[in-house]
Amino acid sequence: MQVRKYPTANQPATSCDQTAPSAWYVYMVQCADSTLYAGVTTHLKRRLGQHNGDLAGGARYTRARRPVRLVWWIKCLDRSSAQKEEALVRRLSRTQKWALVESFDRDTPYDG
Repeated sequence: MQVRKYPTANQPATSCDQTAPSAWYVYMVQCADSTLYAGVTTHLKRRLGQHNGDLAGGARYTRARRPVRLVWWIKCLDRSSAQKEEALVRRLSRTQKWALVESFDRDTPYDG
């Protein structure tokens, strides 16, 4: 039996935190239809522009659900930890994801 990293949506991550020195992020965007999309990136502003169609790229899922807005992110140590964290976030229920978004400190600066 595997122990889940997020038994509740408010429990902080262990491999990713806001003080990590490198620039990999796990993020969630809210789509126009109120669904949430999670991903990883090295540059949040660029990725948000891609999801909204301002720049080339972006996920097929968000292409049909524009505009999207950034509602949650966390800085990670490296790509590997970011992808592991993303997998954990994606496994959360919709209710748990929204609880994570609601508990997010909106004053957390994005330094990318």
